Amino acid sequence: MTRLRSLAAICAAVLLSACAAVPRPPATPTATLPPQWHAPLPHDGKLADLTVWWQQFNDPLLIDLIDAAQTAAPTVAAAVSRIDQARAARVIAASALLPTVDASASASRGRQPPSPAATTIQGGAQTAWEYDLFGGKRATIDAAAARLRGAQAGWHDARVSVAAETGNAYLAYRTCERQLGVATRDAQSRAETSRLTRLSTDAGFTAPATAALARASAAEASARATQQRAQCDIDVKALVALSGLPEPRLRERLEARWTEPAQFAMLALAPIPAQLLAQRPDVYQAELDVAAASAEVGSARADQYPRLTLSGSLAIGKARVGGETLTLDTWSIGPVAVTLPIFDGGRRAAAVEAAQARYGEAAAVYAARVRQAVREVEVALVDLDSARARSEDAVIAVEGYRASFVATEARYRSGLASLIELEDQRRVMLAAETALVALQRERVAAWIALYRAVGGGWVRPRQG
Repeated sequence: MTRLRSLAAICAAVLLSACAAVPRPPATPTATLPPQWHAPLPHDGKLADLTVWWQQFNDPLLIDLIDAAQTAAPTVAAAVSRIDQARAARVIAASALLPTVDASASASRGRQPPSPAATTIQGGAQTAWEYDLFGGKRATIDAAAARLRGAQAGWHDARVSVAAETGNAYLAYRTCERQLGVATRDAQSRAETSRLTRLSTDAGFTAPATAALARASAAEASARATQQRAQCDIDVKALVALSGLPEPRLRERLEARWTEPAQFAMLALAPIPAQLLAQRPDVYQAELDVAAASAEVGSARADQYPRLTLSGSLAIGKARVGGETLTLDTWSIGPVAVTLPIFDGGRRAAAVEAAQARYGEAAAVYAARVRQAVREVEVALVDLDSARARSEDAVIAVEGYRASFVATEARYRSGLASLIELEDQRRVMLAAETALVALQRERVAAWIALYRAVGGGWVRPRQG
């Protein structure tokens, strides 16, 4: 009787102490952010809906490539798999709050002399339930729910990343096309100069060394054009690998002329860096990782405290012996058991330390992710401003060098300029044209980088 009273007293004390769950570290991390953007914001254009941002390219092929790449991308498939896994983990965690019920059935026939043969049929159910005294199981549910929301945000981040990667790959091919056009025109011009120089040499008006220089220049330009053409082929194959589209069909569609947008719509950029956190799915995912790690610390701490369990069983059976049927029904409720952890070799304490270490790691990753998000926006803004500031100068440089080359070429054909002068002018004109094409790519790539940096149209979900 004394033992029963002691057990009852222990149970009462445990239940009274279980009114509050064990403490957890802060679930909402903090990060220090600058009060404003330091890079200049682009002022041209109007605000753009990022969910349809790619449509302003007015290029159906680009939209199809992005859709195909998002369907074929292993990163997106992995993100979907992580959502499914997180959803299953949440179901498993929630089931721990409910009782378990297992059913069993059996049948047997046997004989033990001097008794006659007997047939026994039994069926029953066993149940067990653990009361969540210190909130450990609820903490596990909270962690699983945070992981699920983080996996959903990660899916969007994967899609935005694939879209940006595909856009950059498509831009690389179209830029390569333009560079190939520059290289081809340069090769044709040098070949024509070489032809005219050879005719002049055959007529005895030009030295053979000059003709050799012209042939060498033409060969160099031809090799450059061949190399550029190979690079374009490589870019096509990169698009095939990203999208999974058949190469012949893709090449056929790539033959259509491409014109980049003259002006991009301004992205819906947060006016201050702190608001950027509501636009970035990867930052939100890192934040949820902190919340999940905090809940896991609570779960590990709760495991250090007593556990209260209740079990029961119900069995229905019949036995037929010697023509008579006997009923073998039984049931039981209990025992109500309290388990007090006394010695485990430090396992539970080590589990708490490990959970706290994971929490510290998640908090550090979150802070770094926030800083990286701000950096990516700032870098994209700097690149945009730099490309804008250099665009007019680059156009003027191309026009000037082109006019100078045309004049020098006319002087060369009339015998007033040397081939060396002509080649020098051709070289600087080629460099200027190549730089202009590269600058045009840099400008569009900066817009794509800014699209990626501001979250690609993702909006932080409201907490229900």
